Amino acid sequence: MTQFAFPELFAGDANVWEALRKLPEFVKRHLRPGNLGTVTGAAFIGEAVFIGQGTEIESGAVIKGPAIIGANCQIRSSAYIRENVIVGDGCVLGNACEFKNSVLFNGCQVPHFSYVGDSILGHKAHLGAGVILSNVKSVKGNVQVGKLDTGLRKFGAILGDGADIGCNCVLSPGTIIGRNAILYPNVLWRGVCPPDSIVKLRQQQEVVVRRR
Repeated sequence: MTQFAFPELFAGDANVWEALRKLPEFVKRHLRPGNLGTVTGAAFIGEAVFIGQGTEIESGAVIKGPAIIGANCQIRSSAYIRENVIVGDGCVLGNACEFKNSVLFNGCQVPHFSYVGDSILGHKAHLGAGVILSNVKSVKGNVQVGKLDTGLRKFGAILGDGADIGCNCVLSPGTIIGRNAILYPNVLWRGVCPPDSIVKLRQQQEVVVRRR
């Protein structure tokens, strides 16, 4: 919690995903709109947005808000930050990445073509290009973690500190990734991944002579 400006969001004995339920009201209560960063070119910044000192917002970024963004972040071109997002210090929110009802601890990097919905990313978590944190089940009902009903219709993933998710991975709703775990590119993951694990994907490939 030393790597997050609002540790009180996680106060109590409830499961960690309860923070997502509290997030809209929490952001509303703590938000003090203002921009201490710099904007290059034309970016859209809503009225209910705070941006910390040293943060750079590139042309084409959209920060709809309500949102609280920390210091020394990079909000790159075509980033789309929707409602109820808290971003820590030193984070990268990159090109064509969308964020909604989510929390990013300090040092998170989400640089290319990702969706982060109803999720929590721990300190220095990293998403490779094209990672999708799916947040809604295809069938009716709340998202479950194992056999436990979270009570949430929308719940993406929780990534522990230092987790690294390879390019084009898709994490199913209710995924929990332990600290310092690594997923190889293109993994489709559901459920709980233990800390300090590596999830490897093996492909069978065949190379044939091209006929003309």
